[in-house]
Amino acid sequence: MSNQTFQILKELPTPLYRSQGVLHKHEFLICGGRDEKACYSYHTLKNEYKFICEYPSHVKLDGHCVVKLVDNNKDSDQITLLSFGGECKHTLVMKYVSVWSNTLDISKKSNKINNYNQWIPFTNNHNHPIIIGRDNDNYLGVRAVIGGSNNHLLFIICYPRNISIFDLNAFQFIKHDTLPANFIRGHCFVSKSENEQGQEMMKKNKQNYEMLLFCRKTGLSIEYDENNNNFQFHQLPVCKDIAPFNGYAYVYINDVILFFGGCNWICSVISTSVHKYSIREKKWITFKNVLPIPLCDCFVTLNNDNNYIYIIGGYNDGDVISTNMKMRLSELICHIQVSFLL
Repeated sequence: MSNQTFQILKELPTPLYRSQGVLHKHEFLICGGRDEKACYSYHTLKNEYKFICEYPSHVKLDGHCVVKLVDNNKDSDQITLLSFGGECKHTLVMKYVSVWSNTLDISKKSNKINNYNQWIPFTNNHNHPIIIGRDNDNYLGVRAVIGGSNNHLLFIICYPRNISIFDLNAFQFIKHDTLPANFIRGHCFVSKSENEQGQEMMKKNKQNYEMLLFCRKTGLSIEYDENNNNFQFHQLPVCKDIAPFNGYAYVYINDVILFFGGCNWICSVISTSVHKYSIREKKWITFKNVLPIPLCDCFVTLNNDNNYIYIIGGYNDGDVISTNMKMRLSELICHIQVSFLL
């Protein structure tokens, strides 16, 4: 595939890897990275960045996780982010109002909004700070998804093979278990409820949730029964081309997970490949030399219309990358399909 497939966008304000990001309408909220506390909003239509805030001075970022909390009663212009984990654990929340609109300025003048667009401690109903993670939990490279009947459960997977559930309403863990897997870090972890097909499944059985995990040679379907508070694990195939790698970026759309780049355990080999996994068919397709440069620990996301894939930052042969690039999803899928037929 030609490098001309990728459109190079405005460079990041600072080089980033092991970054975390959340899509909000036409914005990507870029929430720090390894040893980088600054947070930015990238506007996909304007191709511009705006500074949001920095993490508190006492927070050291490396391998943290950021998720968007679900609140059906909240105004669509406002979202809440949860940031936790990393090598040095922290747990913070941010109430975000777009830095591209006048909403924040108006609200500040009327004193209706407090503590917006800044990271503040995650507290319980008695205003006591809560840190997610036990003392012996290794949260470097931790990943999490939101689920549960009220979107109140935080499913967490961390090194070496731990899976836990934190109840965001009760402010406590309700489950710890061990994965039937080798060492897990820099993994892909998605919930099947994140797409339309998954939502239909959830409507049929609101107390059962399915998640997918991939890391190196490990592939797992993880089923959680909320009524009985237990897990079931089922092995999934992993193709030989992606089996040596972790540290890849990934996106999940419809029935497909796309994996971008990645590296071996000691980061001596970094991939330029894109891998496609079909959940329904349980089949893999590999397209080699897709990425313009070898990349790991980058951040990949779809835009609001699900027609472009953005690849942000990353690590390449000793260098932290400040590149932001995009390509059409349809073009990527077409190239992979043609390659498979050939």
